[in-house]
Amino acid sequence: MLIKRRSSHHPTEQDVTPEAVYQDRRLILKGLGLGAATLAFPTQAGVLDLFSADKPTLGATTRPLNIHAATRPEGVIITPEEKATTHNNFYELGTDKGDPARNAHYLKPEPWQLRVEGEVAKPFTLDVWDLINKSTLEERIYRLRCVEAWSMVLPWSGISLAELIRRAEPNSRAKFVAFETLYDPEQLPGQASRSLGGGIDYPYVEGLRIDEAMNPLSFLAMGLYGKTLPAQNGAPIRLVVPWKYGFKSIKSIVSIRLVEERPPTTWNLLASNEYGFYANVNPQVDHPRWSQASERFIGEGGIFGAKRQPTLMFNGYADEVASLYQGMDLRKWY
Repeated sequence: MLIKRRSSHHPTEQDVTPEAVYQDRRLILKGLGLGAATLAFPTQAGVLDLFSADKPTLGATTRPLNIHAATRPEGVIITPEEKATTHNNFYELGTDKGDPARNAHYLKPEPWQLRVEGEVAKPFTLDVWDLINKSTLEERIYRLRCVEAWSMVLPWSGISLAELIRRAEPNSRAKFVAFETLYDPEQLPGQASRSLGGGIDYPYVEGLRIDEAMNPLSFLAMGLYGKTLPAQNGAPIRLVVPWKYGFKSIKSIVSIRLVEERPPTTWNLLASNEYGFYANVNPQVDHPRWSQASERFIGEGGIFGAKRQPTLMFNGYADEVASLYQGMDLRKWY
């Protein structure tokens, strides 16, 4: 496999200056009335203990991709792999940042099938590992901006979302794209109940407008740091939409469905006053409980020891995506 690099997607060093303020997702759950007691998994045999003090195991189920790593653009600070694989939001594997890495062994990403269906002429189901092994993968270095006001810069490997959608030949009724995560409480124990999974009704679902999905930036990632995706990062295939807050980039996808009506999305269902359908990064529109004007970049050094950096409109990708939202009131996107 080859890996291609798109220089137009690369951030600059100035775009990844560290910053200090951090808002943990536990504040979100607290605001919804979900305390620590509802976040803990029972500790009997075979069930996760989210408060384990064990150090997460890095990349235990990953393997190198048969590619040559792309040359890193000069001056860009990439988030260290150890940080990117141990500081995660994946509530199906635990609600604390280190839980998904500790509990990654529950998810078995191979074999894995992905359905592409709905308002299309040619629906299909593919083997994701066959796709990984036979595709020409492209590396893209993207900013990741979490709604909690922290950010990373990560090297993803995969294919454009538009490439996969075009294979299915969408019809004129395909106005939106709906995504769904695997539902299997044995592999993803946070799905066993709302209390275990942070108050969420599973499976996790997300959606984009069709023009957003077909934008060249929208990406299906199957690798990270030149290796297959770790479970905690959404193995074996996840969405990456870099101009939107991170919760839009759904993990461990099993279904992509082209639909006529706007699909439901998990965080919008859970708290519609705080998490809109579009969720575009906008420093001028605050979360109801914290500012979005700045962010803390997770790079070298301690998680909480960095300086604050300004949040960029559309996470720095305005040139590529602002035209998608002409005529819309930015203040209502949240």
